[in-house]
This record gives sequence, structure tokens and C-alpha cells, in this order.
Amino acid sequence: MRHIVTKKIALTAALKTRLLKWAQQFEEVVWLDSNNHVDRNSTFKAILAVDAFTAIKTDSQNAFDKLEEYQTRSKDWLFGYLSYDLKNDVERLTSKNFDGLGFPDLYFFQPKKVFLFSDTEVTLQYLNMVDDEVESDWEEILKTPKFDEHTISESIKIKLRTSKDAYATQVGKMLSHIHRGDIYEANFCQEFFAENVTLDPVRSFIHLNEISTSPFATFLKLNKHFALSASPERYLKKTGTTLVSQPIKGTAKRLQDVIADEKMVAKLQEDPKERSENIMITDLVRNDLSRIAEKGTVKVDELCKVYSFKQVHQMISTIRCEVANDVTPSTILKNTYPMGSMTGAPKVAAMKIIEQLEDAKRGLYSGAIGYFTPVGDFDFNVIIRSILYNEAKKYVSFSVGGAITANSIIENEYEECLVKAKAMREVLERV
Repeated sequence: MRHIVTKKIALTAALKTRLLKWAQQFEEVVWLDSNNHVDRNSTFKAILAVDAFTAIKTDSQNAFDKLEEYQTRSKDWLFGYLSYDLKNDVERLTSKNFDGLGFPDLYFFQPKKVFLFSDTEVTLQYLNMVDDEVESDWEEILKTPKFDEHTISESIKIKLRTSKDAYATQVGKMLSHIHRGDIYEANFCQEFFAENVTLDPVRSFIHLNEISTSPFATFLKLNKHFALSASPERYLKKTGTTLVSQPIKGTAKRLQDVIADEKMVAKLQEDPKERSENIMITDLVRNDLSRIAEKGTVKVDELCKVYSFKQVHQMISTIRCEVANDVTPSTILKNTYPMGSMTGAPKVAAMKIIEQLEDAKRGLYSGAIGYFTPVGDFDFNVIIRSILYNEAKKYVSFSVGGAITANSIIENEYEECLVKAKAMREVLERV
């Protein structure tokens, strides 16, 4: 039973910093921030969950069954992540590439404390509350000092797991598969990394969020594992019997000149290659949803609509459907995972080729972070534009990728990767 208290409060940048700094006393932290993006599909402006009462951590074997058992047993708020490599639970696949991060394949926790922010108030839900714990915590949060703005972090030297020449070779092999008809499209990713790194995760996340201000920003801390995400993409949201997926395919860089930037939007909107990428993945998502949707309910609300963010313009489609009341959240996730935008078409064939050609295990990158509510609703983003950090190993990593189709030009695909990498590189290198 949760004790619930509501307070009138404006969620300012200063309060966000105080909340994140205060939360670091706990081993488990998830912060989800919409950054005030207007989204009719969103329920909360921001959420903070801290301090595990119970938790589940597992590899990919039978992971979705274990998650369903855990959720059924707890019937409470759960926060955590699904790694990309849960593909091995969904299909007969493996992950044998190099893994410098060492994140578990699945990790969720039942938080003792949940903070739910709307435009004008915060609702605090505490499990097994002691005396006036809510009031004492809130006082402590408001007294938490801000950062010393004069402190300068050490620059981190970023290395490439895949050289530019190796990238060209591997994408060339992927194009051969496409021209042969093995696949139509696949997402090829590369890792940027640094070793022997000491990182300030909160400061780095705040910097990343200032640069990108994305609608699915996430700070995750699970013991020594951190994810600092500026994701613009929603994987899947469930509200009652309604599911919404919003895959991204199609990227263009922002320009400082307003007129030139508007032309860039128009160019992206009409680009036949970008549109074909998006439409193929939209069809894949429709097919995934149709496995568990009520017959005739899968609809495309928006097709190839361009949304603008601080760093990039993105082409996003929105697909919606209805599911029966007895379809469990884990069943929904298992039938749609991994998300189409990070795999390809046909999905299983694309994932096999991706595993052969990429140099690093994806892990949490291109997986999902999110939450389940006590009634079984959920919302998950896609972990892209994200810095991942293993504090114990002192290993930091970010990965970027793009969709390869028959019309792909290798040099252009590589340049698009550099555009996507810009914000993470800036945070780590302090450029």
C-alpha cells in the first residue's frame, strides 16, 4: 500500500538538478523527463523513482516470462530497462560481439519512492512510509545545493570501435545482402568508447539534456550502471487497451540560419530515401502490433511527419492499435521487441546480419527504458543518443547508427552517424 501526498510545485531546471543530486544517495534511480514537449500521448511531465524494495535482474533466457512473473507478483510501479539483446529470448538468435559495458540484459526494480510531476504539482507515492518521511525528504531536496558552475570536468578521449574504412566495408556487405534480396533494410550501428574513465553522471546528463532537450530524456542508475539518454523516440506506450508506437526513421541536421533550416525540413519531408526508410519500418511496426491487436484496429495516425529538436530534424510516424484486456504487458512487449526502427526488414534476417557485421554488443543501446504502472500500463523510450557508463569498469560508451537501404550512399550514412554523435561527443570531450 502506497502513501500518497500531492504538492503544488513548478518543475524548474533548478529543482530538476536538486532532485537528481538528492537521488544519488540511492543505488537505484530512474528519472524520466519530457522537457516540456507537447505530446498528447504522454501522461506525466516527469517521473522520478528511487530506492528498490524488490528487483529483478537477468540475462536474456526466458527474460520476458520472468518479467511477467515479477510484474504479476508485485502489481506495483516497476522501473528499469530491456536491452536490445532480449532479441535472443524472442527469436533463436545470439549475441557474441565484444561487450565493454557488462550491463545485465534486463533489470527492473519496485521503487520505495515515486515522484509524478504534472504541469503544476507533484504526487509523491511512498511504499512503507516511516513517520513524516515525505516532508523530511522534500525539505532535504529543496536544500540540496546546485552545482559549482566553475568546476570543469576533465576531457575524455573518445575512440572508435569501427574505423571509417571498416564502416565502409561492413556497410558494403550489408548493401550486398540488400541487393541480393536477403533483406530490404537494416540498422547498422557503431560504438564510440573510452576506457579508464571517471565520469560525473549527473553533471554529464544535465549537460547532455541542455544540448538536446529531448522528449524522452532519461537518467538511469542501477548500482554501478548508468544511462544518460537524450532520446527523441518512443518505442511503445500502453494506456488501458490502447497501444501507441512512434518509430523514427529519417534524420537531417539543424542549421542556424532560419530560412536554410526550414529548407532542410522541406528537403527531409520530401526525400524519397528517407520516406522509404520510414514507411518500411512503419509497415514492420504495423505487422508486429497486428500479432496482439484486436482485428482491424491497427491504424497509422501520422506518416513521415517531421519533428524538430535542438540537434536534428527527425521523421516520425505514429501507429496505434487496441488490445484485449487479457493480453499481458510482457506478451505485448515480447511480440513487438526489439523495436523495428533499430532492426530492419524482414526483422529476424536483419538482426542476424546486424550481429554478423557490427563490432560491439549493443546491450542497452537500442533497447528501452521505461516503467509499468500498478494497473499494467507502460511507457518505454528507445535508447539512442545516449551515454552508457559502467562505473566499476570505468568504461563509457555511446553508439550511433542508421538505416541502410538499397539507395544508401556509404559516405552519406557515415556523415549522418557523426551528426547523431555530436551531442554525446560534446558532453564527453567538453568541446
